[in-house]
Amino acid sequence: MRLAFIGLGVMGFPMAGHLAAAGHGVRVFNRSPDKARRWAEQHAGTACDSPGAAAQGAQLVALCVGADPDVRGLVPQILPALAPGGVIVDHTTTSAVLARDMAALAAASGCSFLDAPVSGGQAGAEAGRLTVMCGGDPDAFARVEPVIAAYARAIRLMGGPGAGQLTKMVNQIAIAGVVQGLAEALHFTLRAGLDPTDVLAAISQGAAQSWQMDNRWPTMAEGRFDFGFAVDWMRKDLGLVLDEAARNGARLDLTRQVDAWYAEVQALGGGRWDTSSLLARLEPPR
Repeated sequence: MRLAFIGLGVMGFPMAGHLAAAGHGVRVFNRSPDKARRWAEQHAGTACDSPGAAAQGAQLVALCVGADPDVRGLVPQILPALAPGGVIVDHTTTSAVLARDMAALAAASGCSFLDAPVSGGQAGAEAGRLTVMCGGDPDAFARVEPVIAAYARAIRLMGGPGAGQLTKMVNQIAIAGVVQGLAEALHFTLRAGLDPTDVLAAISQGAAQSWQMDNRWPTMAEGRFDFGFAVDWMRKDLGLVLDEAARNGARLDLTRQVDAWYAEVQALGGGRWDTSSLLARLEPPR
């Protein structure tokens, strides 16, 4: 398939690489041209100097950029360049409102737009084992699912436009609560004079077990946060969650409080720390 990938950050760079490794012809664009050229050298692809040039004649264009305004600015540049019936797959975490607007804009041009945020972080992108939550037209989804499987272990169509973004919001709500619980549990462990390694061995095979515990407890115990999904990004995502909750009437008391605690972590200088840095409010990094 003729593909384009726009946005070569810590997620997009390896995701686009998996597409090239699967045998697709991939053209890329990134706001930092050097990164696009480096990707093209590594993966025998083509670096382009504009989003429209990357999308020219493409059957599928994947986006992995920053926020709503980025996507809203890119889609009108991409649609005129797409092949007839082409599909835009947006892996950016955005609002559901944006996803619905872009789906309507694409449909008016005879194309399709799928909101397809991902979970799994940089490690999942590099390993090709992301979870992708999609919203949009079922026929368009069926055409692109085998393609995006190059970097995903699980792909599910959740409903119409915006449903993928709403599902990602559920994901972030769940993560926020689990990480706060983990931070408090480790804080209590340290204040009680217990060995964090022993505690992990004792409780990680029971009901307390979680991905966050398995992957973040050891680094939290060491006070290491300079990796992973940044607090700044999590606060952006939680802002989307809280805005949507204001529209649909959901009560998200814990999510709202955890968002405020992440603001405290930012004030500590931890905006680029991993989300597990909620512990830093309780136990200053050593």
